[in-house]
Amino acid sequence: MVEKIKKVKKKLRSPSAFTVLFVVIALMATLTWVIPSGQYKLDKDGNRESGTYSKVDKQKIVDLDDSGEPKKDDDGNTVTHDGRQGLWDAFIAPIKGMSEKLDVIVFVLILGGFLGVTMKTGALDATLGALLRKMKGKEKWLIPILMVFFSIGGTTYGMQEETVAFYALVVPIMMAAGYNAMTAVMVIVLGAGSGVLGSTLNPFSTGIAAKSAGVELDKVLGVQAIIWLLCLVAAIVFTMRYAAKVKKGNYKDDVRYKPATTALDMTNVPKFTRSRIAVMIVFALTFVCMTISLMPWEKWGVTLFKDLYTAASDVPVVGALFGIGHSLPFGDWYFNEISALFLISTIVIATIYYRQFKKEEVFVVDAFLKGSADLLSVALIIAVAAGVGVVMQSGGIQDTIISWGENSLKHVGQGFVGVLAYIFFLPMSFIIPSSSGLAAATMPVIAPVAELVGVGKEVVVAAFATASGVLNMMAPTIASLMGGLALAGVSYRTWLKRTLPIMIIFAAISLVVIALFGMIH
Repeated sequence: MVEKIKKVKKKLRSPSAFTVLFVVIALMATLTWVIPSGQYKLDKDGNRESGTYSKVDKQKIVDLDDSGEPKKDDDGNTVTHDGRQGLWDAFIAPIKGMSEKLDVIVFVLILGGFLGVTMKTGALDATLGALLRKMKGKEKWLIPILMVFFSIGGTTYGMQEETVAFYALVVPIMMAAGYNAMTAVMVIVLGAGSGVLGSTLNPFSTGIAAKSAGVELDKVLGVQAIIWLLCLVAAIVFTMRYAAKVKKGNYKDDVRYKPATTALDMTNVPKFTRSRIAVMIVFALTFVCMTISLMPWEKWGVTLFKDLYTAASDVPVVGALFGIGHSLPFGDWYFNEISALFLISTIVIATIYYRQFKKEEVFVVDAFLKGSADLLSVALIIAVAAGVGVVMQSGGIQDTIISWGENSLKHVGQGFVGVLAYIFFLPMSFIIPSSSGLAAATMPVIAPVAELVGVGKEVVVAAFATASGVLNMMAPTIASLMGGLALAGVSYRTWLKRTLPIMIIFAAISLVVIALFGMIH
């Protein structure tokens, strides 16, 4: 009987990320047949107007262009589509999702190639080995240091999808320090996630939400800063406790699959040579440049990088030779630009290590392609995750759900508006994974309702940011989360099982602070 139970347990393996996402796509396609379709009227800026929702024929949903106006065909007729999503729609959704996330997918593949070439030099192993030897017995302090770093990125500019690049560093560090790949995922996701949850200066979350709601950002900064610091402390304590148990030999089954990056062999650490030091300098500068380039400097009133860019592009011949006038200044970069950055860095590293590669008969192109192949599954997961949004958008059910939230908020007391808004934004964050997209879609509708019942709009902005932040660490529609789990070899089910307690703590902290904030506003 015991043997039979063991065999059954062996068969009941956690479903892969692909399985989870295809199930979600099927579920969303089914809901498009059940939930009524509807649309809000849009103002001149393309924002939904509160109180203007009306149901539409599910089989004749009007297509809108980028400005929010109905699309017209060549004969001047309004273009419509059937909102009911069937089998064909479910299967084509990941393909459409791939086209929508192509810039992120290309970045992941180039990142894989960059890491493949870097790993061949042995420079990364040499650096990490030296770091861990110096921190012998104090490895646990790497956890709070790294989490604070990721959290600052999260609260200032919404560091999330960009964290995919850091798994190749953090996973081997944690494993070599005696922890597991799940610890690395917690460091990255909970670190950056606590920052996004408590977004203060983040223009893509709190910034857009505040602007859409007609609220000055400084009115939200205080409550968001309190939530951020409390959640960051909770995340660090939770992760360090988990890591301590891992070192004692617990949670051995948390990593079911082989991580994309292997553990560092501390018994055979490569020596530091001049060429390896040079490689690591380029490696480190690449990540520094990536981080700086993604920060929205102009929105924070910093024009240094734009001024330098303008001056450099005006230099005769040099500006044109290096294509400066065809690029963008730091602060305006996104995935296409950082993909180019990693490609350039790969070439520089290959040039620095050229002699050694030639001596060892290492072909750079082969190393690059192998590295890209290692991250191919991650790229495909990102595409499938984007497919969930494609199905929901085509089904025309988003406005209906927003309308439900609008009507619910109208009938509650002042003290419960923030709490109910938080609950509303949880499923909405699942349906619209993009925080900026969610803010633009819901704030023009929900914020005026809060004002009608006598509560400040800033309460709704805080509820949006915190609810969206929690779901970003849990929802299978979040490409960076699913991609990170694939890189670490951790199943989605195991992730939810281990992190559910801290998610509940995040929610409790947010709700208590928002409720108190609502009472005094």
